[in-house]
Amino acid sequence: MTVSPDRPAVAVDDLHAAEEAVREQGLRLTSARRLVLQALFAARGPVSAEEIASGLNGRLTASDLTSVYRNLETLEGVGIVRHFHAGHGPGRYVLEGDREREYLACEVCGRVEAVPPETLDPARKAIASATGYAVRFAHFPIVGRCDDCAVHSG
Repeated sequence: MTVSPDRPAVAVDDLHAAEEAVREQGLRLTSARRLVLQALFAARGPVSAEEIASGLNGRLTASDLTSVYRNLETLEGVGIVRHFHAGHGPGRYVLEGDREREYLACEVCGRVEAVPPETLDPARKAIASATGYAVRFAHFPIVGRCDDCAVHSG
């Protein structure tokens, strides 16, 4: 979900700050909610709900997928988390930061790269010039091939 106009993004730097932000939003810090936050910090980048539920492939405690989705939705609703769609795979979740990010997704290897919006300004200007649309790539990234996959796939 892109940042909602009726709530600001809540930027957190570490797990303790995230736990405090949850409480400040009037939510209880349940063990399931804490597991989701721990996974988001441990992942250090976009991650799917399935990866969170698996405990990041065994690195953390596994949890129920339904609970993970419910908590991600709650955390997204108060501005701590947001999601976006990366190609054909599942939605990816990230902690909100203090600045907007947009994404590039490799259709071959699945790599997702966050980039500052100004990096994509030339593409945004070309699209606006050709179509009149003012575009953003925060919820749906630009999909293509990363450097490695472009070289190896000809």
